[in-house]
Amino acid sequence: QVQLVESGGGLVQAGGSLRLSCAASGRTFSIYVMGWFRQSPGKERDFVAAISWRGGIPYYSDSVKDRFTISRDNAKNTVYLQMNSLKPEDTAVYYCAATRTGSWGAATNYDYWGQGTQVTVSS
Repeated sequence: QVQLVESGGGLVQAGGSLRLSCAASGRTFSIYVMGWFRQSPGKERDFVAAISWRGGIPYYSDSVKDRFTISRDNAKNTVYLQMNSLKPEDTAVYYCAATRTGSWGAATNYDYWGQGTQVTVSS
């Protein structure tokens, strides 16, 4: 019922910035929270940030706090992740996700997922 498409990934040097976008379509009115997760080879899929769809209240993991900013444009059905001061450890495939209910930080509570976009930070 909801489709998500990520974009904006790429290769940057440490200290650089990237802006990821996630466009949602379908029954977007049912979305409660949209979030970003990331996964690197050999590691689990970790929570990065989330935002309430209607209120715009953000939530961040400690690892990206003060460096990343999540925002949303309800008119465009799009969520953004501004990534500043990037570090090599930020390298991962970033996934956009949406949930109608549940915890912002638990991947198991998200109902819809995008295909992911690669972010590579070189040193």
